[in-house]
Amino acid sequence: MDFTRVKKKQMAEINVVPYIDVMLVLLVIFMITAPMLMQGVNVDLPQTESEALQVSPDTPPLVVSVDAFGAYFVEIGDDRSKPMPLDDVVKRVSLVRETNKSVMVLVRGDRNVPYGTIVGLMAALKDAGVANVGLITEKP
Repeated sequence: MDFTRVKKKQMAEINVVPYIDVMLVLLVIFMITAPMLMQGVNVDLPQTESEALQVSPDTPPLVVSVDAFGAYFVEIGDDRSKPMPLDDVVKRVSLVRETNKSVMVLVRGDRNVPYGTIVGLMAALKDAGVANVGLITEKP
């Protein structure tokens, strides 16, 4: 009996299937954990004292106020408005800015107003063409 050995040629390819499985498992893990990491961050904002803003008496600033109940007011100099909806605030600010582009726009928000209300106001002012908005604060 003649036994001849049959030599098998070695395969030079890398089997990537296990690597793909591991990659998909890691992808699922990251997709599940990433939103959990972004839920919220406790932020302790610093309290600082800042210099008072220099306002010229010729052009008084336009102050948009939000009271504790979420009502909007527009104040120009000593002229104070009645409560109005956000759309009317944007129209009034746009009219004032058409006559005087250099008028400074400041936002005064009550401490108890939700953050989203102030952000919505600032976004509406930006849509009205106000590039820079100042925030009125009090000293700690």
